Amino acid sequence: MSNANQLIEALCPEGVNFAPLNTVAKLKRGTSITKKQVTEGDIPVVAGGRTAAYFHGESNREGETIVIAGSGAYAGYVSWWEGPIFVSDAFSVKPEKRFLIPRYCYYWLTFQQEILHSLKSGGGVPHVYAKDVGKLRIPVPPLEIQHVIVEILDDFAHLESEHKAVLESELEARRTQYEYYRTMLLSSGEDWRWTTLGESFALKAGKSIKSDAISSRVTSDRHIPCFGGNGIRGFVESHSHNGQFPLIGRQGALCGNVNWAEGYFYATEHAIVATPHQTVNARWAYHMLGFLDLNKYATKSAQPGLSVARLKRVPFPLPDLQIQRETAAILDKFGSLINDLNSVLFSEIAARRKQYEYYRDKLLTFKELSV
Repeated sequence: MSNANQLIEALCPEGVNFAPLNTVAKLKRGTSITKKQVTEGDIPVVAGGRTAAYFHGESNREGETIVIAGSGAYAGYVSWWEGPIFVSDAFSVKPEKRFLIPRYCYYWLTFQQEILHSLKSGGGVPHVYAKDVGKLRIPVPPLEIQHVIVEILDDFAHLESEHKAVLESELEARRTQYEYYRTMLLSSGEDWRWTTLGESFALKAGKSIKSDAISSRVTSDRHIPCFGGNGIRGFVESHSHNGQFPLIGRQGALCGNVNWAEGYFYATEHAIVATPHQTVNARWAYHMLGFLDLNKYATKSAQPGLSVARLKRVPFPLPDLQIQRETAAILDKFGSLINDLNSVLFSEIAARRKQYEYYRDKLLTFKELSV
């Protein structure tokens, strides 16, 4: 950082030249391609998303290429590619190297990401056009300064990537460990007895509720969690249950999905509330129900379903109540550790990203040279 500041002070103390991007770089639209036109190959097809849409046998760009998504939800998103690619529903930015180092131009465009998104136009599917991006004025400091800036930002990006990889590896190791112990602890023991879900639980589907009665966030009058088949849907005024219960998803792709609800909550018709009998520990039941893969008991149709009557017949293993409590405590501890690691991962990534963006913004903010 100090090297860059010293160079800027030495080489351009009065400021740097700014130029419209289209005067120092070539902006070129991609080529539309349909799936029927795709040939077998490993060339990434870059369209409107953050990653390759699919792969093709031919390329239309080579070497280091900056790509800006042209339409859709990611219109204006900037990505960096090395090697042959096929630019489709997007456009490329190729800097003239006598003015701009490609990697410097890429970092500057990511610095302008919000502005690029604000250039969206058109009804229905939003578009960002090369002609509008080309009007943006980019600072063009001496190449020596650009080189130093790129080195600093590449180092930050590398450190961020390395740190993320270490944390993700640790998280994956803990998940694998959790799965091992969960399988070991929840596999049926010799002295376990077999019942059915109908014998071990009172099963009842939740109640329907109008979508406009659900708030996406907590408000003064809507603060009760509302559960569907995939966890909390939002917040409502009143509750349907109070206590600690496993919930089972009962419709479509969420059939057999198991969630946990406690305290005051509302269960919609998309969830079945499983109230354990006295011989069943509620928290152990939550772990076991998730382990049983209840989805395989759903109806085989275009819209799979799990009725209460069907669930009542599902076999359910039942160890001694003390074993249930001890097993639940172990699995809860593992689950808490994984959640903590997940929180650390997101916090660390956010902190690194914030640090990187701070230095990027500092390094790419120049005083314009007055003519």
